[in-house]
Amino acid sequence: MACGIAALTMPKPSFSLRAEQSSALDLSADSPSGLASHSRRDFVFVVNPKGANGRTGKEWKRLLPYLRTRLGGHCNICESITSGPSHAMDITREAIREGADAVIAVGGDGTLHEVVNGFFWAGDPVQSLDHGPEHSTALGLIPLGTGSDFARTFGWKNDPYEAVERIVRGFKSKLDVGIITGQNGEQHFFINVADIHLSAKAGYYASKFKRFGKLCYVFGALRAFIGHTNRNLKVKVNGGEWEVFHKVTALCIGNAKFFGGGMKITPTADPSSGNLEVVILQDFKWYDFVLKLHKLYKGTHLSERNVSSRSVKSIEVAEEMCRGDIYVQSDGEHLGFLPTKCSILPAAINFFS
Repeated sequence: MACGIAALTMPKPSFSLRAEQSSALDLSADSPSGLASHSRRDFVFVVNPKGANGRTGKEWKRLLPYLRTRLGGHCNICESITSGPSHAMDITREAIREGADAVIAVGGDGTLHEVVNGFFWAGDPVQSLDHGPEHSTALGLIPLGTGSDFARTFGWKNDPYEAVERIVRGFKSKLDVGIITGQNGEQHFFINVADIHLSAKAGYYASKFKRFGKLCYVFGALRAFIGHTNRNLKVKVNGGEWEVFHKVTALCIGNAKFFGGGMKITPTADPSSGNLEVVILQDFKWYDFVLKLHKLYKGTHLSERNVSSRSVKSIEVAEEMCRGDIYVQSDGEHLGFLPTKCSILPAAINFFS
């Protein structure tokens, strides 16, 4: 495939899959140079230069020489700069169809969200046109965004050099992906957390204050409280019977643990478990958030009497009295309003971990 950055013409090391993990850049002792003579692999780096108020683009430029040093001898480094919303999806789909061996999201959770959605088209996984269905494109992440909440589940920092070393090591794990279906039946995919009502409304407004960095989450929450009322919601778990939850403040569906700039909202979620964790906050007042905010950030809020959680394969959520104004978002991206349905797609993507 054509790449935006020319790489050194060195032979590529051997590649072998081993159950749940692989080493893409293992050095081969059989070669005099320490490298195997297989064809070079294509790694596509999808960069959002405007992420984190432009910090992502600046960090990427500083990182590039190091990236070339660590990876340039083993693979073709293909740089793709996004130009606007949804562009990362298009880049990812094209890269997979052309047979890319990895697509690396460089940016925050929004960029990662778009790249993950680019792994799918019309609800099905995108496949390489020339390599056949057995070819798999891996997902990677260099977290350089405002929140970078998905990286927190793995205990990763916003350190791009550590992220490059993870890619160099080449260890991969199978990652679950959530599917969320909205009012119009259109499917979206999420890798981190989907949420409903106050938190989703706060996320919607936080996106309007990105220029303030991490303070955007504070401003978003303050704006969301204006006119907020707790509402009765109907919930159906795993195709069972409808159950009414009264005075719901927020309902969060986690494939991973964190959202909102470090809030550990679904603390027992595991993106390799094959399940989603649902956490429901009921009858919270503004002062509850002030008094219990430390628990939400530490993930110790599940012991509160008005907080419930459960592990599910699928969940449907609707208003008891339909007014069409309860916000829904996934991975910080506004998706509209209730009703909605979420389910899990187990072991959907190979991920550099």
